[in-house]
Amino acid sequence: LVRAKTATVVAFKSIGDWCVVSIVFFLLGYGVMFGDSVAGFFGADSFGGSLTEHFGGQGNSRLGWAFVVFQIAFCGTAATIVSGAMAERTGFKAYLFFVVVMGAIIYPVFGHWVWGSMMIGESNHGWLGKLGFIDFAGASVVHGVGAWASLVGVWMVGPRLGRYASNGRANRMEANSLAYSAFGTLILWFGWLGFNGGSALAVNADVGRIIYVTNLCGCSAALVGFAHASMSPGRRNIEEKFLGSCLAGLAASTAPCNIVSPEEALLIGAVAAVLHNLAYDFILNKLRLDDVVGAVPVHGVGGVWGCLCVAFFGDLPEGVSMMHQLIVQIGGVLACFVWTVSVSFIAFSVLRATVGIRVDPMAEIRGASLSAVAEDEDGPAVPGVPGTPAGAPFGEPAPALEAEMDRLMADIRSHVRSNQRLDTF
Repeated sequence: LVRAKTATVVAFKSIGDWCVVSIVFFLLGYGVMFGDSVAGFFGADSFGGSLTEHFGGQGNSRLGWAFVVFQIAFCGTAATIVSGAMAERTGFKAYLFFVVVMGAIIYPVFGHWVWGSMMIGESNHGWLGKLGFIDFAGASVVHGVGAWASLVGVWMVGPRLGRYASNGRANRMEANSLAYSAFGTLILWFGWLGFNGGSALAVNADVGRIIYVTNLCGCSAALVGFAHASMSPGRRNIEEKFLGSCLAGLAASTAPCNIVSPEEALLIGAVAAVLHNLAYDFILNKLRLDDVVGAVPVHGVGGVWGCLCVAFFGDLPEGVSMMHQLIVQIGGVLACFVWTVSVSFIAFSVLRATVGIRVDPMAEIRGASLSAVAEDEDGPAVPGVPGTPAGAPFGEPAPALEAEMDRLMADIRSHVRSNQRLDTF
């Protein structure tokens, strides 16, 4: 969904994301998330090399390193959601530094609150788990965390140059390839079956039903999302809404997929699609936040709806009423939002004051890359432009045009460096 000139560096961020998360989660994240609980707030052991000792306990310790790899994939998913939302104008180093914070603090701490007992048993519940908060496969732990971190990042880095016109209207940014976006959606869809099915942490009769429910949520959401977008005034961004609705339905399935019926899955997906499309327009046109891949409406809105569906449609534990479970689910959703937004704001503020989070405007215009690009690199002179010397060979800079561009770029840089958001270009 990014423009062609930045597609390469976005791909590199995905590689860097996986490398950083794998190491940080091994050294710190796993212990914070699944170590022996300190008052239900965080784990305090099983860091780095001592992690192996953790497998000798009870619960699902029989899964051993497979469980660690599974959780690394979840943590990496939460982090890479941020990369897509902030794409095209966020620095590579700044993003990787943020991934360290995501893998060591944001994801594992909230994960401990919800899933702290997943590895060694009921004695290790986090405080949300003790309250009865249910999130089977990460609607809040993975998707909510990724979405709310994205929301903070997108707000702090500002929109891409040219995203909004002077009248506030959102300009369309041409995607590198919507065909590849569709292909990527299918890959995500296939992966989601393992995402949800694997969360059973076993191969049993429940897994097939979980996968079936997950698939129906995605199917229903895609079709309803397309129909809703097609009937909306202006018929704008239909392709993005079609693909995003599908993913929002899959995100919504992650919390209740083990406790709802196939019929309920169709309804969950349909509502998720409409909520996604409304949120997409609201974030883009009302809040004027440039979320490049629609991460917040997909993962945030879809994830919240999925958590609430646990109470609305789920087969709840005996003696638990829908209203009680709904209050608990709302509390868990709010805890996810407050925790993630607070820590993300601190992290991005520190990064902005040190290494910076936004690339230089000229790098953004050219297309950011990992290699250095000379600041004085000039394009060819434009015939007929005032200031181009008569008879100047093609390729010689036009002094008047060059001076005007230098003035404009200096003005843009001053805005970026003074932490002002760039709404127009």
